[in-house]
Amino acid sequence: MERQTDAAPGRRAAIKAATALVFFGAIALAIVVFGDDAAYPWIKALHVIAIISWMAGMLYMPRLFIYHGDCKPDSDQARTFSIMEERLMKVIMNPAMVVSWILGLYIAWSVYQFQGGWLHAKLAAVFVLSGVHGYFAKSVKAFGRGDYVGNARFWRLMNEVPTLLMIAIVILVVVKPF
Repeated sequence: MERQTDAAPGRRAAIKAATALVFFGAIALAIVVFGDDAAYPWIKALHVIAIISWMAGMLYMPRLFIYHGDCKPDSDQARTFSIMEERLMKVIMNPAMVVSWILGLYIAWSVYQFQGGWLHAKLAAVFVLSGVHGYFAKSVKAFGRGDYVGNARFWRLMNEVPTLLMIAIVILVVVKPF
């Protein structure tokens, strides 16, 4: 019986992620062939989908760290959490962040010409969110080595950082207060 901690499920997940990236590449090609106006609704929809995927990972990863921190570093349970964290980061979060950035920058350039205080504030918040993502990626590696970073209280607090950034970003995009 195949277990989810085996290598094959991870390879299949990576293939699915690569397929999704090829799909997004096809959308980019469609922009070139059919033009911005025809492709814009698709670009915007894919941008929102990528953001939702990225945020799902950003909100779930700290919870995994909390549960992982309760395990003995050399236990089967700790190894399972390490696999879950690594796959979440590599298969969902990293590709979703890259697609979010690419499509978001395209929208900022093609629709807004990088103009507007709200857009600059939003980009600053997304830079901070990307920094948090980088910290999570570093923590995934540390947990995988058995070097537990932070305690449960720390990760509960860190779980709020992406939430607060998401709230700020959504308000800036929807309300455009300045």
